[in-house]
Amino acid sequence: MSTLVEQLIQTEAHQSIFESAVRQLPLPVCAAFGSSSSPQAVSFSNTDRILSTKDSEGVRAQFPQSVAASGNVVLTSAGPSSAAVQGKRVAVLFSGGPAAGGHNVVCGLKRVLGAGNTLFGVKAGPKGLLKGSLFEITDANVDFILNTGGFDFLGSDRTKIKSDKQFAQVRETCIKHNLDAIVVVGGDDSNTNAAVLAESLFTGVKADGSGVQVIGVPKTIDGDLQVGDLLSISFGFDTATRIYSEMVGNILQDTSSSLKYWHFVKLMGRSASHVALEVALQTKPAIALISEEIASKQESLASIIDRVAQVIVERSHQGMNYGVLLAPEGLIEFIPEMNAMIAELNDLLAHHLTKFSALTDDAKPAFIGHKLSPDNASLFASLPHYIVNMLLAERDSHGNLQVSLIPTEQLLIDMAKQRVKELDPQVPFAAHSHFLGYEGRCGAPTLFDAAYTYNLGLTAGSLILDGRTGYMATITGLTSGGTPQAIPLAGLLNIERRHGKDEFVIEKALVKMDSPAMQYFVARRSDWAAGDLFASPGPRQFWGPTTHQLPISVALNSGADSLMFSIG
Repeated sequence: MSTLVEQLIQTEAHQSIFESAVRQLPLPVCAAFGSSSSPQAVSFSNTDRILSTKDSEGVRAQFPQSVAASGNVVLTSAGPSSAAVQGKRVAVLFSGGPAAGGHNVVCGLKRVLGAGNTLFGVKAGPKGLLKGSLFEITDANVDFILNTGGFDFLGSDRTKIKSDKQFAQVRETCIKHNLDAIVVVGGDDSNTNAAVLAESLFTGVKADGSGVQVIGVPKTIDGDLQVGDLLSISFGFDTATRIYSEMVGNILQDTSSSLKYWHFVKLMGRSASHVALEVALQTKPAIALISEEIASKQESLASIIDRVAQVIVERSHQGMNYGVLLAPEGLIEFIPEMNAMIAELNDLLAHHLTKFSALTDDAKPAFIGHKLSPDNASLFASLPHYIVNMLLAERDSHGNLQVSLIPTEQLLIDMAKQRVKELDPQVPFAAHSHFLGYEGRCGAPTLFDAAYTYNLGLTAGSLILDGRTGYMATITGLTSGGTPQAIPLAGLLNIERRHGKDEFVIEKALVKMDSPAMQYFVARRSDWAAGDLFASPGPRQFWGPTTHQLPISVALNSGADSLMFSIG
């Protein structure tokens, strides 16, 4: 009999009691695939749905082979595959930030490809594809990573493949490893890149003149990759929002226990507020700010602060000197005057980069402040130093302001404190700030994300075996058994002006003001502000009453009649 120390050592290296148990968790699969352990590939046929955007003609000119092959027609599963395809060599990579469930995409791919085909993992994302850093994925690998969180099995990065040199490197990797297909697991930018790769690799890669198939899989915890009823949510969103909701629920429970603190919580979501909205629907806080609403109403920073302060004062008059405020990390870029100032800052920093970089940190604000237009200069001067410093910080690899590093939550606290004093000096206001971001990206996937991603992997693998390229795998009918389908990537592309030139992009899906989820939130938030109606949803479950729960916003927006998903 082993000693306790020996038992503890056995829980190291991803062998905790929980991790060992969750690997054995059975996964529901769409009926089209048969069983979970021995899934059968499906074939695909055209539906009557053709996708288009305002720039479809421009896309057709730039992606002639992809558009000609797909017709931008959505595909749906058409029964078990009749062809026993053998000898396919497929590579899979993660692109962008981690999201729970990525490992199950790999597992679904491996199992549906079967023993007659070979699956390779690409180390460190697109950069690894350029370098040719591939290794063969085994059945033992799949058994070990099933239902586990993170992207650590393959790793990831944010390299965007767009130059002629990079395309040549990808071709070299395809030739060196004799690849037949590449699966790109990523968000909107990564799936845009998948569309570009699909066109580039369509023909002429191999000695016989044939090409390499490219299939995308939708991933992002931000929830901003959606395509109506064809793609109701990207994977990772459910897990992340469940993790955040548990922590926010705990904080809400603390506020009504200590009776003296406000907590301002910034949540992930640079370009869209889906995460903040979902966490608000789960927890019912006193205040939740939705970036898209602020932009649509052209609400100023002063107006936002006044709105927040009014709630703080009104709750205090009811004896509640506590509460929780939720805000998305990208909030600052949606406030009209802040957005205008940031745009001018970006231009100035790019134009005067050499001089600016040579200055000491203390001298940089004055240097930029003198070059701003009068209105922006006045706003810039009014901001606290910790905001100014981050506004002037180095941009990310895409030239974007690093909003996750900007302490927006502290800015809201400081400005609200001043405004509360002006409204009623007798109101006490003590606050703590939080940023919930990385905590939610790599948790063990919820049953929904685990099943969703496994089925996405089965779908992506089936598309490869069916000879398709330039599609994104999807599962529709999430509350009615699930149906494997495929979205033509070229049918999603728009043209946007970025960095001084036109680029093809998949538009980010923002929170819509007329969506059922947003309308429900708007209808209930005044009651949440006026009293303690908060809820603590508790931890995500892998067995138990909330195991099959969908994200609330997804259930509302898809017109579901219950919160529970049903696959299989």
